[in-house]
Amino acid sequence: MLDKTYRPADVEAKHYDAWEKSGAFAAHAESNARPYTIMMPPPNVTGSLHMGHALTFTLQDILIRYHRMRGDDALWQPGTDHAGIATQMVVERNLAAEGKTRHDLGRAAFIDKVWQWKAESGGTITRQLRRLGASPDWERERFTMDEGLSEAVAKVFVTLHRQKLIYRDKRLVNWDPKLHTAISDLEVESREVKGHLWHFKYPLENQPDRFITVATTRPETMLGDTAIAVHPEDERYRDLIGGFAVLPLVGRRIRIVGDEYADPETGSGAVKITPAHDFNDFEVGRRHGLEMINVLDRDARIIDDAIIPEAYRGLDRYEARKRIVADLEELGLVEKIEPHTHMLPHGDRSGMVIEPWLTDQWYCDAVTLAQPAIKAVEEGRTVFVPKQWENTYFEWMRNIQPWCISRQIWWGHQIPAWYGPDGTVFVEETEEAAKAAAAAHYGSETELTRDPDVLDTWFSSALWPFSTLGWPQQTKELERYYPGDVLVTGFDIIFFWVARMMMMGLHFMGDVPFRHVYIHALVRDERGQKMSKSKGNVIDPLNLIDEYGCDALRFTLAAMAAQGRDIKLAVGRVEGYRNFATKLWNAARYCQMNECLPQAGFDPGAVGQTVNRWIVGEVAKTSARAAEAIEAYRFNDAANTLYQFTWGTFCDWYLEFTKPILNGDDAAAKAETRATTAWVLDEILHLLHPFMPFITEELWEQIGTDRATGLIRAAWPEFGPEMENGAAQAEMDWVVRLVSAIRTVRNEMNVPAGAQIPMLLKDASAETVQRLDTHRDIILRMARLSSAATTGDPAPKGAVQAVLDEATVVLPLAGVIDIDQEKARLTKEIDKLSGEVAKIDQKLNNANFVSRAPEEVIEEQRDRRAAAESAKQKLAEALARLTSA
Repeated sequence: MLDKTYRPADVEAKHYDAWEKSGAFAAHAESNARPYTIMMPPPNVTGSLHMGHALTFTLQDILIRYHRMRGDDALWQPGTDHAGIATQMVVERNLAAEGKTRHDLGRAAFIDKVWQWKAESGGTITRQLRRLGASPDWERERFTMDEGLSEAVAKVFVTLHRQKLIYRDKRLVNWDPKLHTAISDLEVESREVKGHLWHFKYPLENQPDRFITVATTRPETMLGDTAIAVHPEDERYRDLIGGFAVLPLVGRRIRIVGDEYADPETGSGAVKITPAHDFNDFEVGRRHGLEMINVLDRDARIIDDAIIPEAYRGLDRYEARKRIVADLEELGLVEKIEPHTHMLPHGDRSGMVIEPWLTDQWYCDAVTLAQPAIKAVEEGRTVFVPKQWENTYFEWMRNIQPWCISRQIWWGHQIPAWYGPDGTVFVEETEEAAKAAAAAHYGSETELTRDPDVLDTWFSSALWPFSTLGWPQQTKELERYYPGDVLVTGFDIIFFWVARMMMMGLHFMGDVPFRHVYIHALVRDERGQKMSKSKGNVIDPLNLIDEYGCDALRFTLAAMAAQGRDIKLAVGRVEGYRNFATKLWNAARYCQMNECLPQAGFDPGAVGQTVNRWIVGEVAKTSARAAEAIEAYRFNDAANTLYQFTWGTFCDWYLEFTKPILNGDDAAAKAETRATTAWVLDEILHLLHPFMPFITEELWEQIGTDRATGLIRAAWPEFGPEMENGAAQAEMDWVVRLVSAIRTVRNEMNVPAGAQIPMLLKDASAETVQRLDTHRDIILRMARLSSAATTGDPAPKGAVQAVLDEATVVLPLAGVIDIDQEKARLTKEIDKLSGEVAKIDQKLNNANFVSRAPEEVIEEQRDRRAAAESAKQKLAEALARLTSA
């Protein structure tokens, strides 16, 4: 017999270990079954499970478990990302605690230290994924620095370089002065900063008494100005275009150029151009062939160079700013200083203000690679779900810039490029090949120096869909599992990962890496705010698993994963779905206690009792609906379909309907109902398994005897149309609707729970009369009625009415409730809700509120309004029924 209480902690580890050891997660490349592939977005090896992980991996696991049950050869390819900067920072922090730096160790010893850390501590995230119930093929787990993946990275780099799609260039990058490396846009976060806007007067050449005023938030970069830009159509400056100004403090002549980048409506309409320290200025500089002068070093200090006035050399950028402003004020060249709030880029890991910095870096020609990737989505070879995310993809891809792929750190894939003594570069897959190429070039063996940079982490991640399957070797896995069926990920990495996988997959494999891209929304707190440590609203999924069980968390996330809508996660929702797990457990105990046990050879299509024919048909419909929703990535619809069937149709209705049979004297009816009940419970376990794997496996094991396999290896229930019986469905649905209508009236009218009231069916058809006669005992018990009869007479005074098909349900409530008092109560509640709707409308119609309020606040107001309107409508209907009484 099942214990009275389900204890998730007692069963989760047990079942997971058994599944993994039995090979239940494994794909079978030699199988004849249809392959189905999901590539796991590799979490950072430094990572630990957060709520975003919990959502994305739960949804992937639902898909993979469902497709296994459908008989597909399902591969969920797992792995982790080496996370270059993040991992290097972790190890460097550990060294700092010992009073050391990576430079004390040297590159080789430091890399050894990182591998050691990875071996000891890098498995946290994969252990936590096991706690979530994730079931990838762990035997195939890969790491982006694995030997095979590193081989793929080198081959791709060399191939693209030979195709002139990878090259060296001097361009601006996001430079982190603390980490001493270029970082990607993804690793930059903009923060609002209160600063100043300085207006400086630059004297015109040969016109010492005439000035052109420019405004800047960064006075220190003026040392690298090489032009002033004005709009070509700006009448104020048209005569100055082509002339020169004199750069204050430096004395260098700088050109005045006409460029549409200068906005006549902003500031003075004249803009200082510093091509080496601003991304927009860099493009202006390229258009006009301007000199690019770098005035900062890697620490964001003013360089010690003759081009810089001696007074500023070696100063920190902010100290230089103060000195420059003071000196310009002394010269009378500061026109005004205004308070100015603006967005400033910061490194998300170092917290430092990022500098646009001119350096030599390696670039990938993303513009060329993007074209086939754009076409593939336009032609529908890869489909985004929800479809509107295609617009985000197109917007990025059609405006894509060269991709800076080099990083100035030690941990990562070192760029396969070697330099000869004269700077000639040899790009080869191995050092031996580079030496051979150098010997051929120089005519003798020559000492080479390897490029110290490593590749952007996203470079190796871009190869993930095929490198994990053995490419560049032509493996059977590569042939079988590429392209994948679906990628499940968040919208924030459409640009950085999805787009790059599309580019690399098409270029090297000739086909898209996945057929569908399902973009899930964010998990926010219950008020719709983004979770953050600073707000103190972060919910730890592991804590929820400890408190409520893994199945409750998984089902919550699935039930709330509506396409295109962020999840507002309240702990109460997880508690609610824990109660659902308890309900399932208690239903199974009830079945055991009533000897409803699985029967070998049971044929659900052969049952005779109307109530049993009805529930068999409901199982068939539920299975089809859930399958359709899962395959359309409507996880919330699938979860809610299964919830309503399990809690409502099975527990609240079928088990109640069949109690008289189980307690009666008809042995044949009792045996059939026991077998049907056990069969339905088994089917529920099958259907719920992808969502709630642990409790379903435990119940499958405990309530069945001689099970050939675990539930994880069982088939998804599929039925033909013959399983649905229209007559039985119509009859039992009528009973459900009648009892529900009576319960609704009782609830709306505050009828005491223990009160037995009479019910009349007015103007009922012969079929309705027959149904009432057949199911009278059930209706009396479940609706708490003292009697149930039919009538053709008018409704008595004080009776509340509800329409049910052709008949009218009449409930004489005079003497049971105070009709006038209930009218007053309902009127008061309706007025209260009307006032609430009016207040919300006032807010939503206030343009100032709508323009300033965060989107999640506006959405919350709309949700509240919809809920109030719905409640008001129901109360109005109840009041109308009372009025007619």
